Amino acid sequence: MAFFNRIGNLCRQNTFGNSVSNGQGSMASMLNAIRCMSSSKLFIGGLSYGTDDQSLKDAFSSFGDVVDARIITDRDTGRSRGFGFVNFASNESASSALSAMDGQELNGRNIRVSYANDRPAGPRGFGGNSGFGGDGGFGGGNERF
Repeated sequence: MAFFNRIGNLCRQNTFGNSVSNGQGSMASMLNAIRCMSSSKLFIGGLSYGTDDQSLKDAFSSFGDVVDARIITDRDTGRSRGFGFVNFASNESASSALSAMDGQELNGRNIRVSYANDRPAGPRGFGGNSGFGGDGGFGGGNERF
């Protein structure tokens, strides 16, 4: 199902001209989609705040050799952010884990499982257009004197 959604998104991108017009951009995006579909790294969302790395690994180890299981934590508080990643030794194990675990209960919460996407490289900003609430900074026209 996820494979067909990804292919559909690629077709829509090509239809609306979001890909590079020389054809190499569409080929690169198609290869990237196939690579993601054969990935052995899964994103796990909706986790209970009580779930730790070991319990996440234990929950997914019945599907194959888990190389790494990691809960993402807030860097200031150290508290779980409610999502994590599980890395399998094989693509087949990741695929069967995704099929079996998506929507299932883990530690009292229904989890969402999908293939992990690579984060784009580059600096991370504050969001918005300028980092100041997204209004472009001063002179946005909403001032009252």
